[in-house]
Amino acid sequence: MGKKKVPDLYRAPFPLYSVKVDPDTGLVIIAGGGGASKTGIKNAVHFLDLQLVGECQHSASLLHCHDTDTRATMNMAVGKGVIAAGQDGSCCLMQFKQCTQKEGKDANKDGKSKQQGNARLRAGKGDKCGQDGVTPSGNTSDMKDETTRISVTALAEVQSDLNPQDPLQKVVRFSPDQSLLLTGGTDGHVRVWEFPSLKKKFDFKAHEGEIEDLDISPGNKHLVTVGRDFACSVWSGNQLSMSLKWHETVSHIDEKTYRYLACRFGKVEDQKDALRLYTVQIPHKRDRKPPPCYLTKWDGRSLLAMLTAPCGAEVISSLAVRLYYVHESHGIVVTDLAFLPHSVKGKNIKGSNETALLSVAVDSRCQLHRVARRRYFPVWLVLFFCGVLVVGVVLLLQHLFPGFI
Repeated sequence: MGKKKVPDLYRAPFPLYSVKVDPDTGLVIIAGGGGASKTGIKNAVHFLDLQLVGECQHSASLLHCHDTDTRATMNMAVGKGVIAAGQDGSCCLMQFKQCTQKEGKDANKDGKSKQQGNARLRAGKGDKCGQDGVTPSGNTSDMKDETTRISVTALAEVQSDLNPQDPLQKVVRFSPDQSLLLTGGTDGHVRVWEFPSLKKKFDFKAHEGEIEDLDISPGNKHLVTVGRDFACSVWSGNQLSMSLKWHETVSHIDEKTYRYLACRFGKVEDQKDALRLYTVQIPHKRDRKPPPCYLTKWDGRSLLAMLTAPCGAEVISSLAVRLYYVHESHGIVVTDLAFLPHSVKGKNIKGSNETALLSVAVDSRCQLHRVARRRYFPVWLVLFFCGVLVVGVVLLLQHLFPGFI
């Protein structure tokens, strides 16, 4: 689609690295920060209240700010009332819920340290926000609804990356049934924990070098991982089942000129049992004249390649499964994407739009991109016009050639 200016939905006082939408409450959760460097840039998780204004416009207001001390959240996954946040080489689990002011005070009193399995539990930190127009959690004068509070309680912390030089968790996922928590990092290991017990189930070397992304199919049958070692691997438990070869679908591409960046399973609309896997391939090295990136669609059950298509010369940095493109929306690296759910508690939050996509970037902006609903003609109307056209042609021929019929 053509170049256009997308207005900011929300502007945070720190670089943003992750955005998620809680499907149960409709809360938009964004996170990021300046890390451990002493620059004065905060590290926090913001909870936004997304409201539909009119038929297709949206607005967002800050409900709560959870301070993450000296560690920025680089990636996160949201389950039922739980956030799994990647902070340095650890995965920090936090429980959140909407409550009244009284309930929120009671919840803060209960934030105490506990021990659970092999995970190291932490005491809940006081939530605080500082400068740049961000509302402190104790000050409710700027909040849209004074009775609404977000209570955040630290649950546990697990070591998710053991790189001896610079440990960093790159990706975290809950399984579709939320029975498993999966992480990947710079040490090339995939670690799988049973949830919520956090008993470690698997810990295996999946790639040589960093893991870029991973996803698990419904029913936990296939675990797919992609790494900087040019590999896209399919695992059954901790055993390698197969390696996917996207370049074999494009005859002129050499295997080592592109690497995988992202992978994601997605369901097919109107086909209950159909499943697809999508992978993104980007050039391993950037040339003066940049080559295109590629998107490959695989059958999600047989894992056979179905289609590979170029998707522009701009380097792809994040993947969410739906077809949509906005040219230079942020003007800098987009760090995460999330689609709005179809509805929250039976309430439509997309308005008259077909869908809406949230994006965050290092420029601290959170933007919302709306996809207008496509217009369709009813079948009966098409048939009616076809009938009128046939009758019109017959009458015209009868007029031009008397005795035609």
